[in-house]
Amino acid sequence: MITYWNPLPTARRLVDTDDRDPFTGKWAERKPRNVPGPFYSASTDSLQTGRLDAPDHIAYDDDLGGGFGWEFVYRQPVNAAGTEAVVNAARLELYSGYACDGDDHWTVEAVRDWWRERGEIRAWAVDLAVQWEANAHPKYRGHYHDAAHGLREFIAFIDDGLDRYLRGYMFWLAEGCSPEAGRLTPDL
Repeated sequence: MITYWNPLPTARRLVDTDDRDPFTGKWAERKPRNVPGPFYSASTDSLQTGRLDAPDHIAYDDDLGGGFGWEFVYRQPVNAAGTEAVVNAARLELYSGYACDGDDHWTVEAVRDWWRERGEIRAWAVDLAVQWEANAHPKYRGHYHDAAHGLREFIAFIDDGLDRYLRGYMFWLAEGCSPEAGRLTPDL
């Protein structure tokens, strides 16, 4: 069954008492590897702390060249625990480069466009995971192996599960609610 769970009420409750808003990222700076959904990373620092709190949701890219670049959301949270993990990752991010206003920007057609590009994203993730596993400096081997593991999890999600999530999310975008049993969801 395809459903969608809205994580934003939980996220708002969690950050309501924070001294600093962890979600000040800008859509115009969004990293294209972020999976469609309410959460995304934009201009984050390059310390790669997101997987410490949200390994099931955050991965790293190589956009800084040679090593690690920025964090990105490879799996949107689908329950309160996952939402708390993403919020905590955003709280750790030095530049507050995460955002939670993706629903204001994504459209059904934009999600379809992202899905059409998944092959390129998947190929990039496969190549980078292999590179990080093979070329990790012994001093940083644990970090590189964890980063490669995050990319392999992203690849597995692209292969099995992401399509169902995106169909539920597209229904949410179009209808403003989760699809009930028996309701047709949009095709990718």
